[in-house]
Formats: sequence, structure tokens, C-alpha cells
Amino acid sequence: MKKYLFLFLFSLGFAQDINKLYSEAQALENQGNYKEAMLLYKKAASINFSKEDKYLQNLPKNDSENVEYFSKEKETFYEKQIEKVEDTETNKNIKQSITSDFEIYPYKKNYLLPVTYDFHNSEDSESTETVFQISIEKPISYNFFGQNEFISAAYTQKSFWQTFEDSYPFRETNYEPEIFILFPYEDNAIFKSYKFGFNHTSNGKDKELSRSWNRLYLEANFQLSELFIVPKVWYRIPEDKDDNNPNIEDYYGYGDLTFVYAYKKHQFELALRNNLEFNDKNKGSAEFNWTFPLPKLFYSTNTYGLFQIFSGYGNSLIDYDREVNKVGLGIALSR
Repeated sequence: MKKYLFLFLFSLGFAQDINKLYSEAQALENQGNYKEAMLLYKKAASINFSKEDKYLQNLPKNDSENVEYFSKEKETFYEKQIEKVEDTETNKNIKQSITSDFEIYPYKKNYLLPVTYDFHNSEDSESTETVFQISIEKPISYNFFGQNEFISAAYTQKSFWQTFEDSYPFRETNYEPEIFILFPYEDNAIFKSYKFGFNHTSNGKDKELSRSWNRLYLEANFQLSELFIVPKVWYRIPEDKDDNNPNIEDYYGYGDLTFVYAYKKHQFELALRNNLEFNDKNKGSAEFNWTFPLPKLFYSTNTYGLFQIFSGYGNSLIDYDREVNKVGLGIALSR
């Protein structure tokens, strides 16, 4: 983060002053005076922020300092504590392992809902359970086709854990690897980007409990000030005669529409799905997520409270054809 911030400041004509401060900070760091060095690093970073950086400028000190300090401390630990070898590539290998610099980022929400409650009771499971989701993205290539596009792989895992039963069984886990290519669109004030991808979703079970499908999708991103609108359509790749969920599109439909509204430290998200059958076969779902700042007692960098409501079909693959009305409360580690 610091590197990109300095590059930005250089472009505004502050390179000379910042270089001087940065050199002095490095000299202090090399002498073991880390406290004074950190003060100079922060002074250089605070010389000037553009209007586009007002969000970073207004972050609580704990946020900006914790993120930079944690990264810096891992770098310092490698430089000061780890014995170097003669081979440069080996040193890079060791440094990457120590600093955990693998360029892996959050993709969808990462969250934990310790308690969720389904108002539609099921005979096969408890209505109260724990739900958590892990979602990561790994960039593969940039500008391969000369269009400033990004090619990435992503993986999302959502688990439903019956923590209120005696043996704490996992009722269901959905696995969702995907690969996609995202094109930014810079010539329009509202239309920001579009994305093509391939998505596989399954629950890893056998025989009659097996659920899976493969999709090709197209997604767009629009922005109206604080409001983001994300329409997405998909095409299911046909499967053979052993398809265990041939009618899954009747419940998931052929796309979804997501609205995200950002207000200060709060974010409100509404995701809608519908099969567009305007008769007695109409099926769909609505999911509402509200992420909000935690009280100071529970505060942690990039951690938020999460309130979630789901109503409809497709809350999980095993329940894709069962109506679920669920509410949950927990924490989000990304959004």
C-alpha cells in the first residue's frame, strides 16, 4: 500500500521531498531506530492526499497504522532475523513465505454467522445453525489481450454447520471454483466494467444427495454515486442423463440482480433472483446483507458486523428446491 501511495505522490510533483523523507526513514530503520523511522514514513505519506484519497485520509488511525505496521513488521522480521543464502531466487522464495506475499485477495464476502435461524422448519435438520463463507481470488494475468483486462481464478466455500446438534455435523458445504476475465470500461461515467466467467458449483456428495451444475456467465457493473448495480446472467452447460438436479434453473433462474449502497462505514446489499415464470411456477429469492462498524470493544481492522436475511429458494444446493426464510447475525471479514 505504501509503495502505491508514494508513486501517486511522485506523480503530483512531491518526489524530491518524499524521497528525502523516505531515505531518512530507511537510514533510521537500518540503525534499528524503528519508532522514529515509522514516524517519518507516516509523515511522508501524509504530505498530501488527493481528493480521490479522502477515504484513506479519513480512516481511523488504527486502520491505516495497523495495516501498514503489520506488513512492515513482517518485512523487518525477514530483513533482521532471517539468515540469507547465496542464491537470490532462494532468498525471494523464503521472503515470500515469511511475508505471506502471495497476492491472494478477498473475492465475495468472507463471513461467520454463529447463529442463523430458519423459520421454515426442516425434518432433516435443526432450524438453528452456524453458517460461514470463505472466498478468495488469485490474479493470473493482466493486459494479456491488450485491453487492460484482468484474468483471475477464484474459490468460494459456504458451509452450513449444525452446531446445536450433539455431534456438530456439517449439514452441507457448497464448493464454487471459477475463472473469469474482467474488462474495465473507462469511456462511460455509469458503466464501469463487465466480466465473463466459468463457474462450477457442487456439494461434494454422492448419489441422490449430489448437487452440481456448471455455468457460463456475463456480469456488468454500474455506478450511480453511492449506489452500485450489478446485473448477471448465466447459461447452464447441459449435463448427461445422471444429472441429479435437472430442474435447478426453475429455482435459481437464469441470472440475478444485486444492488449495493455504501453510506459512510455502512454497506447495504440486496441480491434478487427469479425464474421469470409469472404464474404458479414462479420461484426466486432475495438476500439482504447489512455490514456495519463494530463497537469499540470489539473493533478490529477490516472487520464488520453482519446482519443477513434470506428468503426464497437456493440458499444452498441441497435446499435448492426448498423454501428457506432465514435470519443471521455475525461478523464479516471482507465486503
